[in-house]
Amino acid sequence: MTDTERQDTERQDTERQSGLVFAYQLDGKGGGKLLGWDEVRSWKPGQGALWLHLDYQCQDSQHWLAEDSGLDQITLEGLLESDPRPRAVCSDAGLQLILRGVNRNEGAEPEDMVSVRIWVESQRIITLRHRKIMAVKDVKERIARRRGPKRVGQCVVALIDSILDGLALVSDELDDAVARLEDQVLAAERGELRRGLADWRRRAIALKRYIAPERDVLSRLDGERATWLTEIDRLQLRELANRMTRILEDLDAARDQAAVTQEEVQNQLSELTNKRLYVLSVVAAIFLPLGMVVGLWGVNVGGIPMQDNPHGFVIITGALVGLLGLELILFRAMRWL
Repeated sequence: MTDTERQDTERQDTERQSGLVFAYQLDGKGGGKLLGWDEVRSWKPGQGALWLHLDYQCQDSQHWLAEDSGLDQITLEGLLESDPRPRAVCSDAGLQLILRGVNRNEGAEPEDMVSVRIWVESQRIITLRHRKIMAVKDVKERIARRRGPKRVGQCVVALIDSILDGLALVSDELDDAVARLEDQVLAAERGELRRGLADWRRRAIALKRYIAPERDVLSRLDGERATWLTEIDRLQLRELANRMTRILEDLDAARDQAAVTQEEVQNQLSELTNKRLYVLSVVAAIFLPLGMVVGLWGVNVGGIPMQDNPHGFVIITGALVGLLGLELILFRAMRWL
């Protein structure tokens, strides 16, 4: 690492601790210039589009948003809401966009969604986060490689596209996992299989609950009166809305497949239980008459037939065997066996 790169890294670490995760002044060619707080405060719209990414829980970020951002109080309250729902609110000043993405941080559950808070103007885009958002990181790395968005509209489209990449990845993983469990219906331990199916089904339901409103947001975004959205941007937004619809359909399919597989496992368990109960019932039916006869002969009172006959045990045993054979013939004739 060169001295210049080392200095840039140290400056980024310092800025990040103060709430500025990063700031790029787009050069219109797919790249951008990395800025610090001082350059952000002195930035003017004519210098090029600005992308500012902040940790909204840091004091410096909150101070800049309240004092220097130029955003009104209602917009700030919407962006800093503790648990915002997905929405797109367009005004003369700009567009407030709230989206949710899967949590792709290490050790996190995908359904633990992270909110992506975006404010867009013709020459400035502000994104806010507290937990790391991999979708933002992906777009930032593209800018660092000079293959990123060239305009504000492209930046918004790129962010949404990266968010959908994460959703599609989790949706595909969920679909593959349910398919694997379906293949294990006959071989796997049913207890583990049921727990696995229930877990993936719960994930599908949780993901759909959080991201279903985003489909409506993306559908409305295409019709917003934002001058920074070109016709190409609007076409791409329509494609992203269709892609979101397909992701939701895949989640529905995975959830239904898990439900069907879970029902099949339950049916197998019920069938196995019924078979075992049936065998027990047949055995009980066979030995019930035998037990009654033996019980009668075991009564210790006078008058028991063949009580004094030396061959009485053999005769009674033979009669019981004959009765058993008769029962088996009768059960087979009734198709119980």
